[in-house]
Amino acid sequence: MPILILLFAIVALIYASVGFGGGSTYTALLALWGVDYRAIPLISLLCNIIVVSGGCWRYWRGGLIDWRAMAPLLIVSAPLAFLGGQWPLEEGTFYLLLGGALLLSALALIIPVKHLPRRQLPLAVMMALSGAVGLLAGLSGIGGGIFMAPLLHLVRWADARRIAAFASVYILINSAAGIAGQFSKADTPPITDVAAAYWPLMLAVFIGGQAGSLIGLGWLSPQYLRWLTAALVAYAALRLIMRSL
Repeated sequence: MPILILLFAIVALIYASVGFGGGSTYTALLALWGVDYRAIPLISLLCNIIVVSGGCWRYWRGGLIDWRAMAPLLIVSAPLAFLGGQWPLEEGTFYLLLGGALLLSALALIIPVKHLPRRQLPLAVMMALSGAVGLLAGLSGIGGGIFMAPLLHLVRWADARRIAAFASVYILINSAAGIAGQFSKADTPPITDVAAAYWPLMLAVFIGGQAGSLIGLGWLSPQYLRWLTAALVAYAALRLIMRSL
């Protein structure tokens, strides 16, 4: 547990510095540590909320949150995140789905977005993609910002700081909706039991997230950070897929 606590704090610090919550890596670590699969989405989504809350506040004070531009994408993602949280999954199905989601997360981390051709997408397509990511967020405990941010860069939705602000808000709302959906499942552990058992992880991400959102990580190479995180997530993904099969 002490090693897991330290890893959660480091992950939160890294992700918070770029507006993400870290849900993909939390789920990977929890799965590798053998945590009950029914509790994994709940823990990851709670940690997401703790981490991105500080970033949302900072971006709001900086005037970087454009609710009018965000609304169409959030309107479809939040209800589907709730639906995903409600969806009952068998253990094998959950691990297969989570493994696939983590593989996609690893790809999103290593794809050099700045070198890809950029093009505009119709709003309907963007909303459909946002809805799909929201559903995945509720099912797996991954907030979805790690998927949406590269896409928004590709379509030149806004500048990098506004996209980071969007990612924070997107993760916060989808995570809250996903948790609400999780509560309605009969086999989801009570939140009080989860909080009592895993509060050190939540304290760790609070400390790491606040530090990351305040100081940033400009002294570390973003490229190396992405590769290191992608390697961990991909390793966990392959382990989970093998377990499910």
